[in-house]
Amino acid sequence: MGGAVVDEGPTGVKAPDGGWGWAVLFGCFVITGFSYAFPKAVSVFFKELMREFGIGYSDTAWISSILLAMLYGTGPLCSVCVNRFGCRPVMLVGGLFASLGMVAASFCRSIIQVYLTTGVITGLGLALNFQPSLIMLNRYFSKRRPMANGLAAAGSPVFLCALSPLGQLLQDHYGWRGGFLILGGLLLNCCVCAALMRPLVAVAQPGGGSGPQRPSRRLLDLSVFRDRGFVLYAVAASVMVLGLFVPPVFVVSYAKDLGVPDTKAAFLLTILGFIDIFARPAAGFVAGLGKVRPYSVYLFSFSMFFNGVADLAGSTAGDYGGLVVFCIFFGISYGMVGALQFEVLMAIVGTHKFSSAIGLVLLMEAVAVLIGPPSGGKLLDATHVYKYVFLLAGAEVVTSSLILLLGNFFCIRKRPKEPQPEVAAAEEEKLRKAPADAGVDSREVEHFLKAEPEKNGEVVHTPETSV
Repeated sequence: MGGAVVDEGPTGVKAPDGGWGWAVLFGCFVITGFSYAFPKAVSVFFKELMREFGIGYSDTAWISSILLAMLYGTGPLCSVCVNRFGCRPVMLVGGLFASLGMVAASFCRSIIQVYLTTGVITGLGLALNFQPSLIMLNRYFSKRRPMANGLAAAGSPVFLCALSPLGQLLQDHYGWRGGFLILGGLLLNCCVCAALMRPLVAVAQPGGGSGPQRPSRRLLDLSVFRDRGFVLYAVAASVMVLGLFVPPVFVVSYAKDLGVPDTKAAFLLTILGFIDIFARPAAGFVAGLGKVRPYSVYLFSFSMFFNGVADLAGSTAGDYGGLVVFCIFFGISYGMVGALQFEVLMAIVGTHKFSSAIGLVLLMEAVAVLIGPPSGGKLLDATHVYKYVFLLAGAEVVTSSLILLLGNFFCIRKRPKEPQPEVAAAEEEKLRKAPADAGVDSREVEHFLKAEPEKNGEVVHTPETSV
């Protein structure tokens, strides 16, 4: 690949776990906020678009769906671009695309043109920012990575709480066209965040050496599918996404169906987002504790199970108070999932394969994103009972947690069988005889036995390999 593969620092460069990494974390926080909150924030313009083009709500809802589909479905494309050109150039181009899409949308004369500009172009721009920012975060943080992931993930609820009122304010003062134009200018901040993604550089070796060299890599490393841990994670994450985003979509309508006023019903999402803001950093801090980090995959399984149980319990809510309680517990579990999902993936595949792994996982999740909420809508159309929608979502998320938990326990934790006792004894006896035959000090043999425990039937657990 030559010198084009810039996203990976040279092999052997230690993650600084601070320093310029805090600037990278801030950029990742902003990018995550734009990427996840923007598809929801543009929904405040839907009524104006319906009046402008004479269309229905289902037609305008496709804008958010296309945005999310581009964010998830272009994962492999982002991986190829990052592995070929590096994180910073890809993010700069992505920021320009995201801004250009919204600016062009302000001049559209049909809803199809809005699909192409806001949905496709802006969606692609956000995707080209989101994935590289996570890769750079992985490069700059190692010991503090769980906490860094939690803080970066908090950008989603923070920006959602900010962008939705801002969008409504812009629409009231400038109309949807002026609002799109100003939001397009706001998205240029993605380019500023891209400029913060400074690649790590190896320290020159004494005597004029060039330092550790980066190994050549494929543009899209499909060898991750040979890793059982990655396959289990990808399957579990895809099943989880089927139901994860369903409750936030339907909880406001659920409240209105119970006779709750529109203002109080909309406030449920504010409660959910407010809890989410604090749950993500807290989950990242807990996952970074020395005694917890080796078992982060189990913490992630618990967070999914917690989220699914919250959905199942929410299906029994019969009044506004019950839905408030549901939003509190859903916000906690949703924040835990958001903070841990990429931390666990980083721990499973490692640094060098993460850029390809996240692209492939997002592609698989894209299919689930397009299936989940529409399937819940069809179930609601058929039954007219919100309880069944929440039961379906909860069952899907609980199933995903069991896939990851049981798969990790029965498949990943299994190690190769230890050597037979007689073989191990023979090898150890040979080593013990070495001092007499070759004049080797017995302390060297003891040091050898302690230095390579894996070759003597022991397993060394580290935060990265225990997953």
